Amino acid sequence: MKPNNNKIDISTDKGVQERLLDAAEELFCERGFKGTSIRDIAASAGCNIASVNYYFGGKNNLYIEVWRRHLIPMRDARIASIERVMSKNGRIELEDLLKSFADTFVGSMVDPDKASRLSKLMAREYIDRHLPASIFVDEVMTPTMDAMRAAIIKTCPDLDESKVLMVIFSLIGQLVHLVHVSAIFEQGEENLDLPVLDTSEAIEHIVKFSIAGIRAYSKG
Repeated sequence: MKPNNNKIDISTDKGVQERLLDAAEELFCERGFKGTSIRDIAASAGCNIASVNYYFGGKNNLYIEVWRRHLIPMRDARIASIERVMSKNGRIELEDLLKSFADTFVGSMVDPDKASRLSKLMAREYIDRHLPASIFVDEVMTPTMDAMRAAIIKTCPDLDESKVLMVIFSLIGQLVHLVHVSAIFEQGEENLDLPVLDTSEAIEHIVKFSIAGIRAYSKG
């Protein structure tokens, strides 16, 4: 008698969902969305095929949840870094705000294991898009930008509010570039003549450079 591969797992243990997410993430990184089947994911996770639909409603939703495991913690950490500074008593300095945000932004993307998996997912996604744009915009970008915008307006009351969005874009652009360059330097071969990149020093520079630009804007 053939085994019933459509039988639902009786257990509702969260461990089953985590195994499916772990297996799916590894396979999506290696093979991409199209190259990964529900059967592959279930087999790798040690679950039956129906468990994917039971817990996630199909491969599309499972793919989204794999991404959310990376994106939501990064978003929450960045917003928390803003709130930490803004909740302090007394005068809140712009430098403290930008430094806290920059440290958290870069730190959340340079964990070797997580960064490697996220980079692989991004590479696959660029080639063959399956992730809804709303995941980035509605769940990550908008909440982070809103929190940062309100904080900058409060710490820089003389800054024209019409300039705040571009200030944030500029800051984030520099930080994203730093993350990418850091990865290149770390993966560089010994025979490559690359300078030593001190991430902490680079963050200090970005913060000071951004503050100078913001103050110049504030003076009109």
